[in-house]
Amino acid sequence: MKKLKIVSMLLAAAVSLMGLTACSGGNEGGGDTVSADSYKVGVIQFGSHPSLDNCYQGIEEALKASPISDKLDIDLQNGNFDAATCDTIAKNMAAKKYDIIFAIATPAAVSAYSAAANTDVPVVFCAVSDPIAAGIVEDMDAPGGSCTGTADELDFDAQTELIKALQPDVKKIGVLYTTSEANSVSHLSKFREIASSKGIEVIDQGVQGAADIPQAAATLAPKVDCINNFTDNNVVASLTVVLEQANAAGIPVYGSEVEQVSNGCIASISIDYVALGRATGDVGVRILGGESAGTIPVVRFSEGTPVVNTEVMERFNIALPDAYANAEKVTTNTEAAE
Repeated sequence: MKKLKIVSMLLAAAVSLMGLTACSGGNEGGGDTVSADSYKVGVIQFGSHPSLDNCYQGIEEALKASPISDKLDIDLQNGNFDAATCDTIAKNMAAKKYDIIFAIATPAAVSAYSAAANTDVPVVFCAVSDPIAAGIVEDMDAPGGSCTGTADELDFDAQTELIKALQPDVKKIGVLYTTSEANSVSHLSKFREIASSKGIEVIDQGVQGAADIPQAAATLAPKVDCINNFTDNNVVASLTVVLEQANAAGIPVYGSEVEQVSNGCIASISIDYVALGRATGDVGVRILGGESAGTIPVVRFSEGTPVVNTEVMERFNIALPDAYANAEKVTTNTEAAE
């Protein structure tokens, strides 16, 4: 009888150990609610506009094309352009020990970084133009900690040359930006420096949020020869309002990527945000495979291609210069413009 009891106890212990193993995450520091052969993947998208939607599309494509695609449980949540909402989502994901958190746009990345700071949950950001200024990496080549990702570095020199080519007499360029968004503050400083070197004055109008944009755009438009958009999330999400005020003042608006041009901007030097998303997803797959986020350099996207909206150019009676004859040509997406 004693031998039988001992065997029974050993069997019970073995079953218990197997249960614990099955509940551990597939990645070290991963979720304790998924099996050893699956990964809980959180995605926080700051808000929904074409650029950020394209980022998620690319991330999803990379994850689904990876060797572990059948092991991924993806939880996409939208912050609706509200930092507090992103904070709540991020804290929940970190508390549940997701295996990895992707964060699209700077405010979402800051939320994810803060929530995961005292955990072993890695964070991979997408479309953060200046992650050092945002305080989420120590160095672009050696991020440190458990956070890395991709940066969209806008080519302001090429953008300014494009504006000058379409409007040779341009003297003043207007910029709307969110004062609390680190990317936008950094962009404004760089753009002003480059424009100034070309004899162009940048006139900026700061906003606290989307509610400020109608009045800010109405104030700015009559003062400038054109408006240039960055990837400021509040401004991009309110592009229709900006275009209305610019059209009323008889000036064009320049975008920062192809979707903005398709939605009514006249032109841009455009980064491919789907490709940026794919690169972000690839980084995440490497981390799930065992690499440390802090040792993976931030992937930088800076090379853009010219895109022009032929309908908007015609409306402003602007001819396409020979130097941009090979630019991608689009027409206005009427559904988005409404």
